[in-house]
Amino acid sequence: MIRTLIAILLAAAGLGVFAQAPKAGEIRVNVSGVSGGTGQVGCALHASEDTFPMGHNGVHMVWVRPKGERATCVFKNVAAGTYAVAVSHDLNGNRKIDTNLFGLPKEAWGVSGNIRPALRAPRFSEAVFVVARRPVELAVVVDK
Repeated sequence: MIRTLIAILLAAAGLGVFAQAPKAGEIRVNVSGVSGGTGQVGCALHASEDTFPMGHNGVHMVWVRPKGERATCVFKNVAAGTYAVAVSHDLNGNRKIDTNLFGLPKEAWGVSGNIRPALRAPRFSEAVFVVARRPVELAVVVDK
């Protein structure tokens, strides 16, 4: 009887009955520094340095209304991998970061890791994080 039970348990384990499949990741981006609680906050999930931080092709976007000086973007069912997030506070509703004559942002922005180089755009490698089986929670501060 015990041998039969052990044989059944081993067979079930071999078939993966007890194995847990990796769950798709969830990324929660807690944004602070939003001014005035107006407009929309856009969070862009980048899987490549080719699009980061301003590209839109193949980028998953989430748009939310801020609550006071904060907003939360949630990306669900994200495949395991390496990502970076770029955040913008769109005040005029055109769903892009407006820039001045020199190409500098006129609206508040931020990236994962809160990297803010003085004379260039942040690099993907500086803002990167890993999504695996557990949810990822990020804090991003937006500023001009």
